[in-house]
Amino acid sequence: MKLSVRGLAGSAQRVMSTAQNGLEVIRFGGLGRDTDSSPFEIVERRPMYRLRRYFPGAPTGGPVALFVPPLMVNADIWDVNGDDGAVGILHRGGIDCWVIDFGSPSVEEGGWKRDLADHVLAVNSAIDTVCATTGRNVHLMGYSQGGMFAYQAAAFRAGKGIASIVTFGSPVDIVAGMPLGLPHDAVSDLVDFAADHVVPRLPITDRMVRIGFQLLDPVKTAKARIDFLRQLHDREALLPKERQRRFLTNEGWIGYAGPAAADLLKQFVVHNRMMLGGFVIRDQPISLADLKCPILAFLGEVDEIGQPAAVRGIVRAAPRAEVYESTLVSGHFGLVAGSVATRLTWPQVRDWVGWIDGSNPLPEEIVPMSDHVPEGVPRTALRRVVHTAAALVEAGAEVGRTLEHLATNTLRGSVGVVEGAARTLPRLTRLGMIEPSTRISIGRLMAEQARRSPRGECFLFDDRVHTNVAVDMRIENVVRGLISVGIRPATRVGVVMETRPSALVTLAALSRIGAVAVLMAPESDLNSALEQTGTMILVSDPENLRHAVATGARVLVLGGGDARGLAVPDGTDLVDLEQIDPERVRVPGWYRPNPGRARELAFILVAGVGDRLDIKYITNHRWALSAFGTATAADLDHKDTVYCLAPLHHSSGLLVSLGGAIAGGSRIALARSLDPARFAEEVHRYGVTVVTYTWTMLRDILDAEVFPEGHAHPVRLFIGSGMPAGLWRRTVEQFAPARVLEFYASIEGDVVLANVPGVKFGCKGRPVPGTARVELVAYDPVSGQVQVDDNGYARRCGDNEVGLLIGSAGATVDLSLGGLRGVFEPEDSWLPTENLFRRDSDGDFWLVDRIDTVIRTRRGPVFTQPIVDVLNDIAAVDMEVAYALPGRDRVLAVAAVSVRPGFRLEPVDITEALRSLAPDQRPDVVYVVDDIPRSPWFRPSAHAVAAAGGPRPGPLTWWYEPESESYAVLTDTDAAWF
Repeated sequence: MKLSVRGLAGSAQRVMSTAQNGLEVIRFGGLGRDTDSSPFEIVERRPMYRLRRYFPGAPTGGPVALFVPPLMVNADIWDVNGDDGAVGILHRGGIDCWVIDFGSPSVEEGGWKRDLADHVLAVNSAIDTVCATTGRNVHLMGYSQGGMFAYQAAAFRAGKGIASIVTFGSPVDIVAGMPLGLPHDAVSDLVDFAADHVVPRLPITDRMVRIGFQLLDPVKTAKARIDFLRQLHDREALLPKERQRRFLTNEGWIGYAGPAAADLLKQFVVHNRMMLGGFVIRDQPISLADLKCPILAFLGEVDEIGQPAAVRGIVRAAPRAEVYESTLVSGHFGLVAGSVATRLTWPQVRDWVGWIDGSNPLPEEIVPMSDHVPEGVPRTALRRVVHTAAALVEAGAEVGRTLEHLATNTLRGSVGVVEGAARTLPRLTRLGMIEPSTRISIGRLMAEQARRSPRGECFLFDDRVHTNVAVDMRIENVVRGLISVGIRPATRVGVVMETRPSALVTLAALSRIGAVAVLMAPESDLNSALEQTGTMILVSDPENLRHAVATGARVLVLGGGDARGLAVPDGTDLVDLEQIDPERVRVPGWYRPNPGRARELAFILVAGVGDRLDIKYITNHRWALSAFGTATAADLDHKDTVYCLAPLHHSSGLLVSLGGAIAGGSRIALARSLDPARFAEEVHRYGVTVVTYTWTMLRDILDAEVFPEGHAHPVRLFIGSGMPAGLWRRTVEQFAPARVLEFYASIEGDVVLANVPGVKFGCKGRPVPGTARVELVAYDPVSGQVQVDDNGYARRCGDNEVGLLIGSAGATVDLSLGGLRGVFEPEDSWLPTENLFRRDSDGDFWLVDRIDTVIRTRRGPVFTQPIVDVLNDIAAVDMEVAYALPGRDRVLAVAAVSVRPGFRLEPVDITEALRSLAPDQRPDVVYVVDDIPRSPWFRPSAHAVAAAGGPRPGPLTWWYEPESESYAVLTDTDAAWF
């Protein structure tokens, strides 16, 4: 076949053009630039940034936009397409465009030491400057991590000066959309280790960044290079895209400071705190729930970095804001640069700003964001596959990405199981290895945590975050102060403090010395408590100082405020520990940190008044048992933040909240008191995942409606004891999908039950692994005797038979407290609890009553807890108690209820509810009271209700008619019969 002269000439010209253009690329890095940069001036220079204002000579007075780039991309990203880029299109739309330029850490002074907070605070400062210069609120716009900075800075400043937020491919819920489809559970621990030990020491250079991004989508990178080579002969075709190509292949990437990368990985990849709340900026916890300004998020349907599921997390993370979205068929970079951005992104942004300012309607492409988009999921997935397949075909490569995603999704569940087992097994192993002489204590565990993760966050209080190393240093200083005033191992020291950091530090410091902390409620009878526990010295905070001084005991004061400024009687033996210089304290030779052994007494809990004091003795082993048991049952880890609603001087606060969080390595959020409004704020701001409670504590939060049903929140679990069945049901309905984990624990023994599945409301569950073996033995509540078989051994209860709960007595249990031997075989050791239970056919335990509150009627014992559970499950009932009421010639079983506001309680409601109980277990009388007093622990007080006078005939008092098996209004005649 002969070639024409024209064909030969064309081929030669093509070869010459390719060679010429290729040589230019080799020598200069690219072809001549097709577009000029838009003009800008530097308005402000700071060590962290330079603030650009584009088109400085243009008229001002219109809307203002501040653009935030991601750390690894040059700030020129907003102008990479010149007139067809972000600042060009928005400028022509009358928008005043500003850009914050962080510079490259490789050339900026101290650039490699920058952390995440430095950048958020830089954006915050730039917002102030732009607002002050223009006199207008800004539309804050960020791409990728720049959008994350925009969210974070807006939350940090509580939305001040911000008209709206616009983000492009900015992930919020990292767990929902890990890059490349990686399972979060599989990589979180590895990422956490890297964030602590590798990344902070490793400067991520611009070359590493460029290669990393190209590896995230190698198919697209290869295709772009092949396309460039194929068109290298056609200079006119390449020039319009040349600046963008050079930006992507080399010039657009900058290095990433290690500390900033570590913060990103730690807070937002490992802990997912953009989604949950509680991320930290300079020791201040922040939540996106504080955002109230309008938000527009752009999503790329084929974006593997800012995946749609991750981006859409903003609608749940910011429940108070109006959140909108615009979905484009684009990858990550294409959202802000290239033809899609020119045609769709920036015109929509221009029109969004006009809509916010009231000058035009909302574009139809911008719609309210929905967290769940069922119709879009298959469409999005299909487009991603088509997009990938097309790229593969064009580049001439084959990659089994579909198979990769299938394998990833298959492994996701099994990885979670393995990870949970990896956390649980070491805890159970450590529990099993505890011997009476084993050194274990709260002080020891906190010291271990400080060594393991010094920069980790220990606790939050009053919107401040305290790290492990800072808390450990504070503990050491208090230890020195206590030693200087004569505190030694085994010394009993009363602690009278509100829930505050100083209280936590005091408990840890006493433990570190080996002393015994005697925890007394501030409202308790301190004189009786001191006498009955053999305590001679008190530690108080300034709020309770006068109460403590009134006892006449020696008082040490610790905490905020100056004790010297408080008026106290002359001659008071008072020491202000804050005034002691720890550096001047000589540490004695006997001091060994954390000497407490498992068998030794660690805490004494005191509650009640006068002769009714309730005193509980807790060994180090008993505390560790609850701590590790809670952490295991609740699957607590370093990603959790445990909100301690119960005070630290209550067993739930000490054993469950504090103990579980420390054993699980979780953050502790201390609440001053039960304040529903504050609770709602702090749950979001702290990123609370677990809430601890006692009894009816959550009733106040539910009634305040600070969390309406369906309201987004980060809570996954409520942990506590004593929650009534109906309140339990209300809690899981209002806080769905959170669960309730109800515990039962004997103080002196090692019995710990937990309802881990949480599906049987009111049930106490089963023994926690590593705790005492339990049995139910037949018991006569009238005589108070354990029933025996023909061989004289205790008779085990059958299914649903009421019996006494007993636990096996380990080596650390003191049988002198009322233990039993020879229960089922010679020489076995058991410790009885004070509670009666039944065990259902599934093996789950249900509390029936305390031994001392069983109602002993003529028809036999009536148990109070089933009555309480049934009545509480009536929608109209707020709280309830059941108690024994002596009558003329017999004892009556009586129940009192209070009614929820807006509800009405009828006799038929009572009748239908109590049908679930056997006739001999139904109360004789049910009556309505205005209110049911509660203890300081929020337990409804039957004693207080009975003392108020008992039931009276009338329309709100009903008595049980055995013949009709129903409840009827109690008349004077009926009352006389009683």
